[in-house]
Amino acid sequence: MFSSKKDLRDKVVVITGASAGVGRAVSHVFAKQGAHLGIISRNEERLFKLREELPPHDGKVVVAPLDVCNADDLEKAATLIERELGPIDIWINNAMVSVFSPVIAMTPVEYKRVTEVTYLGVVYGTLTALKRMLPRNSGIIIQVGSALAYRGIPLQSAYCAAKHAVQGFHDSLLTELRHEKSKVKVTMVQLPALNTPQFEWARSKMPNKAQPVPPIYQPEVAADAILWAVQHYRREYIVGFSSWKAIYGNNFFPSLADRFLARVGYKRQQTNQPREIDQPDNLFESVPGAFGAHGRFDWRAKERSMFFLFTKYRAEIYFLLLCVVIIFLLIKLL
Repeated sequence: MFSSKKDLRDKVVVITGASAGVGRAVSHVFAKQGAHLGIISRNEERLFKLREELPPHDGKVVVAPLDVCNADDLEKAATLIERELGPIDIWINNAMVSVFSPVIAMTPVEYKRVTEVTYLGVVYGTLTALKRMLPRNSGIIIQVGSALAYRGIPLQSAYCAAKHAVQGFHDSLLTELRHEKSKVKVTMVQLPALNTPQFEWARSKMPNKAQPVPPIYQPEVAADAILWAVQHYRREYIVGFSSWKAIYGNNFFPSLADRFLARVGYKRQQTNQPREIDQPDNLFESVPGAFGAHGRFDWRAKERSMFFLFTKYRAEIYFLLLCVVIIFLLIKLL
């Protein structure tokens, strides 16, 4: 749909969960391309701070503070964004919440809330975007996913279930769009563990502080992947070799994955520092504070993914390998 950086200038991009983490990094990346931005989050203060810190560009920015589990508010925000910026070209569903807890310690209310934000927020955002894109027969929707959309892990049952649901929703919508021969595109980007503030404010019932399961990547890796997904359409992108291992390992060796995660899954999601009992969480209310794109794991986080570099240029790499094989065979024959 969009084949170069120049194509994004003056495009209208909506980003949910924009005030911190991946959403904040994505906002910076698209601003650098000259896009107009509609940024959505519950935290109004951080949204305005984000608007101030974005790199100088010709694009405009509309701030829309709201909770994505409210479909009516999303509809009003989309109307405002289109009135101020023009027709929405790209919609990125990124907002999420999670709870670190054994299943037995979870409450029905907690499951409901994670599902409303992490799954239904994606559904409502997609419906809002489709309402505008389908009549124009143009647009792209990005579902920000996770390797956990395919492989559930201990202590994150609510989040894993919600991402599984997004994956199923994505597959259904994609097939319907193809049936209708629509030019509206939908892509899901499956992310690895990232160094974001999620691990500072997610509700936790673990004894120690939460951490991403290593290897950890910087949120800019995710932002660059989302930008690439917008410019180069595929039904799905997998970011990071760890994501690929989780997805395909589970496809072929699910029982082995069960045993492995039962043995190491608890430890790998925690540091050796005790959790603060009164630590605020963002499950129902946004946590105040000057949180940015990064969390506290800068010293451990990778700034690039060689695996995703291969993913981006796989056709070229396969072609090069084929040429090498052909040359080798010709040499042998001669």
